[in-house]
Amino acid sequence: MATIERQRVEPVRAERPARTARDPYVLAGVLFAMYTVLSVGRYRDLRTRSWDLGIFEQAVRSYSELRRPVADLKGADFLILGDHFSPVTALLAPFYRVFPSPVTLLVAQAALFALAAVPVTRVGIRLLGRVRGLTVGVVFGLSWGVQRAVDFDFHEICFAVPLIAFSLEALLRERWRAALLYALPLVLVKEDLGLTTAAIALVVAWRARGRAPRVARAACGVAVLGAALCALTLGVLIPSFNTGGGYDYWTKLSEEGGGGGPWAALWAGADTKAETLLWLLLPTSGLLALRSPLLLVALPTLGWRFVSHETHYWGTDFHYSAVLMPVLALALVDALASVGGTSARWLRDYARFLPAGLLGATLALLPSLPAAQLTDAATWRPGPVAEEGDRVLRAVPDGAEVAANVRPVARLTGRCRVFWIGDRDIAAPEYLAYHDPGGTREGMVRRAAQLYPDARYTVLADGAGYFVLQRE
Repeated sequence: MATIERQRVEPVRAERPARTARDPYVLAGVLFAMYTVLSVGRYRDLRTRSWDLGIFEQAVRSYSELRRPVADLKGADFLILGDHFSPVTALLAPFYRVFPSPVTLLVAQAALFALAAVPVTRVGIRLLGRVRGLTVGVVFGLSWGVQRAVDFDFHEICFAVPLIAFSLEALLRERWRAALLYALPLVLVKEDLGLTTAAIALVVAWRARGRAPRVARAACGVAVLGAALCALTLGVLIPSFNTGGGYDYWTKLSEEGGGGGPWAALWAGADTKAETLLWLLLPTSGLLALRSPLLLVALPTLGWRFVSHETHYWGTDFHYSAVLMPVLALALVDALASVGGTSARWLRDYARFLPAGLLGATLALLPSLPAAQLTDAATWRPGPVAEEGDRVLRAVPDGAEVAANVRPVARLTGRCRVFWIGDRDIAAPEYLAYHDPGGTREGMVRRAAQLYPDARYTVLADGAGYFVLQRE
């Protein structure tokens, strides 16, 4: 057993020229460029898929102006810390102050996702050699989970991905204190990630138990702290900021959220969840990650997703799997490094060729993933629909109060006070901005009358399916 442990953590004794040391940063630079083109191009072409980018811009804009972090899209003067606890987004405020645009958030997200490739590739090269380590870095950087997140506007989990990657890299290098210090800030990224902090600390305790018992005890304390901070955030902090005095997402676990409570939800959609697990384990690690205890770090995230009645959490769309990608990549590195100590020749042979096979699978999947857009000329220049949509939305003056649906939201939050259209708790605003490709001017006037029966609106500008209406 001791021999296996040594073979797992001992770095490959090969020549490491300067270019090898630069490999992780070169890869991160390439990934940053790719992520930026994809996400900024989607914003430029008015193809936003949700209101999240607008919500986060409103919050970051508040921080940059030294105000309480409010998101009017969630309700007038709604404190965003009463929705999800993500004070880490305040770190973007200085950059937003200089470059007040949602593009600032998208570029920052691209940089954070790309940054995570540095520890993944660096420890891969250290433990597996240059070729296999760099291959693992590419597989991680092009993984479907990261690409889906890049393609889904902005989300706070972009801070969690590099923190998890740096923490697990330190763990594999037996830098126990660094592993714990990188894991602790996760509690400021999102309320559930305190459990991920706890899971990382428990893996540290397990790995350090024989050689550094004091570290193992300290790690157990960090695990308790992570779980306690998660409970504190859910039970005290978020309710204190929430106007309803609670945590709005409990309903997704309750019978009211879908019937039967979390236990019933766990068994619902079994086919979708099984498919998600296969997507997580096969193209990213060829199932070999199952040999590493690092895979336990994925359990808290998978747990809350699978016991929820929200079906969107179960599948592979959106951004929900991004935080799992560095876990799988580094569990793969750990497993590959430890296989040399096994007596099973078939397993050693499988591990020898697995990185190349995973790279082939990753490249084969690219045509079905967002990266395929890079081969489309339309990705590199704005289309006529986007140009016409911009012209229409410029009819809303700076500083105005406007209610909007998904597509116009992020174009307006940086210069207007934006509400969600049809919010019954909001008085009829002066302007409405709406995207409906099949709509007509007359139809939009009727829809406005339905949404705000006490007001009367006329169409101020329209084109390419975009409408701006002004209250008379």
